[in-house]
Amino acid sequence: MLIPAHEPKTVSCPICSKEVPSSVINEHLDSSCLKHIDSALQSSSSSCHLDHTSKPVTQQKTKSLSFSPIAPIFSQRHQRTSTNSQVHNIPKTSQKRNITEDHVSRPPAKRSKQANLKAAAPLAEKLRPEIFSDFVGQKHLIGPGSLLMKTFSDDTAGSIIFWGPPGCGKTTLARLIAKQSGSVFNELSATIAGINDVRVVLDEAKNTLGLTGKKTILFLDEVHRFSKSQQDVFLPFVEKGLIQLIGATTENPSFKLTGALISRCRVFVLERLTDEDIKTILINAMKRIDNYTSKQSEGGSEPSSSQNFQCFPVDPIEIHGHSFPHLTSNILSSIVSLATGDARTAISLLDLVIKSPKDIAEGALLTALKRSVSASYDRTGEGHYDMISALHKSVRGSQGSAAMYWLARMLTAGEDPLYIARRMVVCASEDIGLADPHALPLAIAALQACQIIGMPECRINLAHLVAYLSEAPKSTRAYEAYKRAEDAAKLDLTIPDEGDTSDKLWDDEALTLWERENNGGKDWEGRS
Repeated sequence: MLIPAHEPKTVSCPICSKEVPSSVINEHLDSSCLKHIDSALQSSSSSCHLDHTSKPVTQQKTKSLSFSPIAPIFSQRHQRTSTNSQVHNIPKTSQKRNITEDHVSRPPAKRSKQANLKAAAPLAEKLRPEIFSDFVGQKHLIGPGSLLMKTFSDDTAGSIIFWGPPGCGKTTLARLIAKQSGSVFNELSATIAGINDVRVVLDEAKNTLGLTGKKTILFLDEVHRFSKSQQDVFLPFVEKGLIQLIGATTENPSFKLTGALISRCRVFVLERLTDEDIKTILINAMKRIDNYTSKQSEGGSEPSSSQNFQCFPVDPIEIHGHSFPHLTSNILSSIVSLATGDARTAISLLDLVIKSPKDIAEGALLTALKRSVSASYDRTGEGHYDMISALHKSVRGSQGSAAMYWLARMLTAGEDPLYIARRMVVCASEDIGLADPHALPLAIAALQACQIIGMPECRINLAHLVAYLSEAPKSTRAYEAYKRAEDAAKLDLTIPDEGDTSDKLWDDEALTLWERENNGGKDWEGRS
């Protein structure tokens, strides 16, 4: 059917499928399909010249479309409105009941990421000091007038290397220094970080210094794990002062670090903590744990560090017997002894005591503590040389029991028996020497036995050798004689082998006088 020319054109709405004049389709869409619907219907009805009894097909179709529902995606807003209105008509009692039930069934709020990490940290990490006054030990570094504190107070510290045994406070001291300086602090561990991670920190430090003038401290733990070629990445940044490097290592920097890096840093040696230091750390830890427990029971928060690390005025066992029933004086002394100057080990042992069963006996607890501590020994580290030196000195001092102990310590820790046997061969000539000519052949025989038999049986051969050398008489005449001859040889290396006798005068009177002075006033026998 042809549409008359005077009829206004209509289009089907793409949303509600209704017929809308094309001139107002935009307004219709903007009104959520509510406007300009009637005008389309009127225009359609007026265009038809048929009677009311026979309705045109176009009008019937348009009328049927006018009652078609809106597409569901566009009707959600109206549905939500009606739903909300129904909720407001609910009686107040039912509303209150529903709200209460929703509140009860709601899951507890999640803790923050930082809180989760802190809760998972071991006790030694939680009790780490936060101010210098809480730091225990290393008085030669942090004491009044010390070089380290003076350089940091004058802002002239530069890059430094902390060298010391495990658990002596290297990481804690680096964090305290960074906190006091107010610089940007980045911490990496060479055990897991790569050279690309370091480059990112170095570039950020350079940009931060250029934009804000704020320095960056990079604390690199276990710095000796980086190869010497990787250590070169620090050189330009450290030399120009673009970054302040604080490295921590348990190995001798002279062996593990490049000379170029050492020359640009100051090396500070941290000593192993004394038994008194370890005891003070344990006492402070016990008080902080007790305060924290009491605060938690009262609904309070953990006290600040400056309030926690205070020494007890009297014996801690008497004050905190109710809080730490297993921590007797004997247990405390054992922890100090087993820690061997390692504060981290001491805190870990304290944690084991606190968490031990209530019905455990003191003897069983002591045994458990001793078994939980493994011997600290590194076949390529400082302990390797320290123990072989202790063994050698014990043999030299004729201390057989001590020598046997150090031998057992080394072999139990997995030391190569050939290394020990070779050192005992040297000891047989250096310390026993001419006093017992059988010592050297026995040492060689023990070395051969270790080569042929091996562990664990060759430990008996080494025990035989160590016991014999310890009880043998000592003489260093051969060793000392060679040292003097070596010094004489170094004085003048141009002297010929047969000697130069030219221009030498024979003074018989002077020789006779010397003979009588050294022979009790008599001439030497056999001299004419």
